Amino acid sequence: MSTATVPDLTTKQRQILQYLRENAATKTYFKSRLIGEELGMTAKEVGSNMTTLQEGSYDVHIEKWGYSSSTTWKVDA
Repeated sequence: MSTATVPDLTTKQRQILQYLRENAATKTYFKSRLIGEELGMTAKEVGSNMTTLQEGSYDVHIEKWGYSSSTTWKVDA
């Protein structure tokens, strides 16, 4: 599913989803802090938007995995 077919997402959510799509093939665990650094967002912004993505039906499965110096997310493509 491309981001063009999910009009209910905000710009930040689209950026995060695209980032996960591009990196999920080579990486499974993502920290909100590190995603934020890559995309110019705070860890809090990433975390609040990840919750929305986690609840949606997209081509990546997102699971909140743990918390240690930033929330960790497990992502399966």
